[in-house]
Amino acid sequence: MTATASPTLTREPELSHKEVLEVLTGLLSMLFVAMVSSTIVSTALPTIIGDLQGSQTSYTWVVTTTLLAMTVSSPIWSKLADLFDKKLLVQVSGVLFLLGSLAAGFAQNVPQLLGARSLQGLGVGGLMALAQAIMGSIIPPRERGRYSGYMAAVMAVATVSGPLLGGLLVDSVGWRWCFWAAVPISLLGLAMLQKFLHLQHVRRRVRIDWWGAVLISIAASLPLIWVSFAGRSFDWVSVETAEFLVPTALAVVALVFVERRHPEPLIPPKILLERTTTLAIIASIAVGIAQFGTSVFLSQFFQVAQGFSPTEAGLLMLPLILGSMVGATVSGQLITRTGIWKPWMLVGTVVLIAGLALMGPTDHTTPIWHLSAYMVLMGLGQGTLMQNLVLVVQNTVDVRDIGAASGVVSFFRSLGGTVGIAVLGAVLASRVGDHIATGLRDAKLPVPADTSGGGGSLDLSALPEQVITIVRHAYGDSTGHIFLIAAAVAVVTLVAVALMPHTELRTTVAKHDEKDPLGLEQPID
Repeated sequence: MTATASPTLTREPELSHKEVLEVLTGLLSMLFVAMVSSTIVSTALPTIIGDLQGSQTSYTWVVTTTLLAMTVSSPIWSKLADLFDKKLLVQVSGVLFLLGSLAAGFAQNVPQLLGARSLQGLGVGGLMALAQAIMGSIIPPRERGRYSGYMAAVMAVATVSGPLLGGLLVDSVGWRWCFWAAVPISLLGLAMLQKFLHLQHVRRRVRIDWWGAVLISIAASLPLIWVSFAGRSFDWVSVETAEFLVPTALAVVALVFVERRHPEPLIPPKILLERTTTLAIIASIAVGIAQFGTSVFLSQFFQVAQGFSPTEAGLLMLPLILGSMVGATVSGQLITRTGIWKPWMLVGTVVLIAGLALMGPTDHTTPIWHLSAYMVLMGLGQGTLMQNLVLVVQNTVDVRDIGAASGVVSFFRSLGGTVGIAVLGAVLASRVGDHIATGLRDAKLPVPADTSGGGGSLDLSALPEQVITIVRHAYGDSTGHIFLIAAAVAVVTLVAVALMPHTELRTTVAKHDEKDPLGLEQPID
């Protein structure tokens, strides 16, 4: 009999500050354009959907499709990062993103755009998961706070600066360049990664969890499709609802069964059962709803309800950008210097809840400076929480599981954002439809048959002036409601963070070292 060679465990070398920055430059440039692609369409969407003859439901799904593909693929990319060469994987995901961007720019109708956005989402999912896995492989948790601050700042700026860039492109060269503009920056990022990113990786027998991938896709996709159609195409409580939710429940049960028995599960139960990870997942879902759900509809509020141009709407989002940058960078520096993370995250959660709650009473008469102040608070909270939730979970696992651990948190944050956009979009479409129907009846104008469904067409230029005013007021008076929902959900984040055990951030990349051979982490009293 031939002896089977044991896996070669090669730990990543700890790099100098200069070497880390060289790697991060290419990595973050790719991550920036990938994240911008998710939000750049927010200011362009009213123009895009109007040009492609879409509805409010189409508006929601152009964003949701990307997030859904990103969410479903994120844990798959993360597990592949633990099995294969991270450098090759990040390059593959970058190429997928490029192809999706090119295809989206050439889309001639909404279905084509949705297909291209799905391909973009696959690439974005890989870039996000692999960026976090690579950082976890080369930087100790104690030092990672500083670099995570950089990464969180890039993600925060990309998330909320996308609308500004989108507005400028729409008003100058057309909405198609919102997708094509990502190509040269992505090519530059790929070139820098090729030059500076040099990684070793844990070599082990490759066993891909194909059934886990299929079941995750089913469990994440069906509820989102159901939310988009329930209450419009069929009743919330109906046979059609059961046809969506029963297979979802069966997929979840089967997923648990498969993951507990697979030697290389996409979502390792040992990571999920750890208390910090479980609470971070709960917190991440709520943060995702606040981060993605609210920012997407803010730009729509400024354009449709307030009548601002895409460029002006992007500029009005700057307070959110500023708050996110400050929250991410300051919290990252403080955590690195002190090793203490829990108080900063608690403060960030309270600030986020306050900002969302203050946005609740918003209507079409709310002064812009009020909204700007509230957006600063929202940004501070988002920036403080986003990457630090990943950092806390990474601190609980060894370097060989860093990809899966990072992917778990990213998966549920993206899932929260995807669910948030779908649910909040459905709520907004329903309320807008009701307000429009009421306004038209009060003005003794005919009520279109589709008003109560998808919110009607967003091509306002084709409507009479009197109807335009009714539509603007409908959006203005409906948007605040979704912020109240997001604020209520964010309370869950506060509870989850408060219940997390506060452990010391380790100063080594690997969890086990000579000083602590058993890998025991002592809670802080």
